[in-house]
Amino acid sequence: MDLFLIILSGLFLLAGLLGTVLPVLPGVPLSYIGIILLHLTSKYQFSTEFLIVWAVIVVAVQLLDYLIPAWGTKKWGGSKFGVWGSTIGLIIGLFASPVGIILGPFLGALIGEFIAGKNSWQAMKSAFGAFAGFLIGTLLKLIVSGFLIYYYVDTLIA
Repeated sequence: MDLFLIILSGLFLLAGLLGTVLPVLPGVPLSYIGIILLHLTSKYQFSTEFLIVWAVIVVAVQLLDYLIPAWGTKKWGGSKFGVWGSTIGLIIGLFASPVGIILGPFLGALIGEFIAGKNSWQAMKSAFGAFAGFLIGTLLKLIVSGFLIYYYVDTLIA
């Protein structure tokens, strides 16, 4: 049973890593499930503190992944219309292909800024902020998934 859980854990961690760049998969939560599965074995155990800290980090990164594009829009001079457009674009993009999740916040912010009456330069600047926010969120997810994979490998080797 341990071997099954170890293999399943590794598969969840790999799926989680893929999910950090493929928006159809919830990457960081899948990686965390991989760590939990490894913890369920009789051979490899993590402390309760470790599991709680990483659960908090996973939840925080998941929330930030949805909030950072809107923050980026605002930071780069976007109006409330741009922020709302970025958020709506992200939600609509979730139901589209992976390209939709990348372009959704950008196009949503762009449309929102045009509705707000901004010129094309201002609208593009805000939309770029949404895209930069998306990239920052993706980087955060990659970092967290990378750490969880590190703990998996380190635990198996030790």
